[in-house]
Amino acid sequence: MRDPDDRLFFSTYTNLNWLPVLQSEQYKNIVLNSLEFLVINKRVTLYAFVIMPNHIHLIWRMEEGHELHTVQRDLLKFTAQHIKYGLVAENHPLVEKLKVNAADRKIQIWERNGYSFPLKKQNTILQKLNYIHNNPLKKDWFLAETADQYTYSSAKFYFSGIDDFGILTHVNELFW
Repeated sequence: MRDPDDRLFFSTYTNLNWLPVLQSEQYKNIVLNSLEFLVINKRVTLYAFVIMPNHIHLIWRMEEGHELHTVQRDLLKFTAQHIKYGLVAENHPLVEKLKVNAADRKIQIWERNGYSFPLKKQNTILQKLNYIHNNPLKKDWFLAETADQYTYSSAKFYFSGIDDFGILTHVNELFW
């Protein structure tokens, strides 16, 4: 087994005030499209994800020449802009709850400080992988009967080997 490098992270990004901004498939797909862009453009390797109604979790590695803070900034800025345009266009009731009095924005989609930490040990990686995949099954959410049935997650890939998104790399790559 080889040790994961210092470019591998578990990250969580939460919608402002935990509001269910990502409830709609339309907004979940914006996040997916942005992740796809990052993978295709070789900015990240994506090992696992889940998109919940009000937050996302990722296990990802920053590729050479790319830093977490810049990739994170681009992901959050791009998704925030597109989600904001959609919410405003449909006159969604969440728009009022997302209004902020900030110098650089009137509507805020994501909390300012996401949470990321480096993954260094195999057991921590596997624990976070299970955490991500079981998130939709928690009693607060109960978004699916089994982890692999939840569409907006990498769980199906790990259960069946089928990558419906074409953007995932198995965590086993990290260990041998």
